[in-house]
Amino acid sequence: MNQDELKATVADAAIKEIEPQLEKDTVLGIGTGSTANLFIDRLGPLRDRFKGTVASSEASAKRLTELGIEVFELNSVGNIPFYIDGADEVNTHLQMIKGGGAALTREKIVAACAKRFICIADGSKYVAQLGNFPLPVEVIPMARSYVARELVKLGADPVYRQGVVTDNGNQIIDCFDFMIDDPVAMEASINAIVGVVTNGLFAARGADVLLLGKPEGVERTALN
Repeated sequence: MNQDELKATVADAAIKEIEPQLEKDTVLGIGTGSTANLFIDRLGPLRDRFKGTVASSEASAKRLTELGIEVFELNSVGNIPFYIDGADEVNTHLQMIKGGGAALTREKIVAACAKRFICIADGSKYVAQLGNFPLPVEVIPMARSYVARELVKLGADPVYRQGVVTDNGNQIIDCFDFMIDDPVAMEASINAIVGVVTNGLFAARGADVLLLGKPEGVERTALN
């Protein structure tokens, strides 16, 4: 099975994970990226089974709307039982690096509001230590150079992601050559830099369930 086929298997598995618990008033949190898109496509036939969604990006919101699935503003929604999204890297503790698609801030907000975070990923995303994938940091534009200097002090090689503007109107710095020993502590340290909106470490609030696509099938790991 190629990578796209593995992503499809975890998208199918995520539908099976949530389908028995869908109710007419259910609002789902939906992530961003290629794996999340496959999950969105599979939600279309179920659109009459639940109320709607909260999307972590304009791109996901557009895709959901085109499938006839209502998209709500997060401020108008109470309970979100599930947030379903992919990862750029995920470790054995279900801590992740996310944000390759520059939607990390909204992803982190929706994840924080959800009762359960279901991470869907192909086997190539599973790592022993986070950091081979460049860690994205969303920054206020006027603070970009300052934040970059502070990231160097933390051991990163920061590179401005040119031509990218987030849905929030901000910029992205990617941290290369930055293996992370303590994801929870590093997440807090980077977020404490003035001018940082947030960073792509999902460690303080990691996933609750990992559906990992492998050639032999989908491996399910749950922390609770």
